[in-house]
Amino acid sequence: MGEEGQVIACHKQPEWEALLAKAKESGKLAVVDFTASWCGPCRAIAPYFTELAKNNPSVIFLKVDVDELNAVASKWDINAMPTFVFLKGGEIVHKIVGADKAALSKKIEELKTPTAATTSTA
Repeated sequence: MGEEGQVIACHKQPEWEALLAKAKESGKLAVVDFTASWCGPCRAIAPYFTELAKNNPSVIFLKVDVDELNAVASKWDINAMPTFVFLKGGEIVHKIVGADKAALSKKIEELKTPTAATTSTA
């Protein structure tokens, strides 16, 4: 699926579907950055997104250029860039529209822990 701690760019529909399937079966949190090369805020937050990937190797980071994969962007109802979609078990659990570094990092921290984990105090 790519190296842990890296952002995986999806360039073709079959590649996107394969990465989504692998993310779903891994049970890990996946964060998808829907971006565009012409988008200033997208370019501004890209290095931060890469840094988040390095600092959160247990999370899957994907990047989709809406111009390359416009069918995916349309299907996922992406209307503004950047849009960050958070997936767990293949389901959308959260969405952030805009280059909000604080919200992005806070939501990753909140969601990266497996929800099935149980703690015992006995």
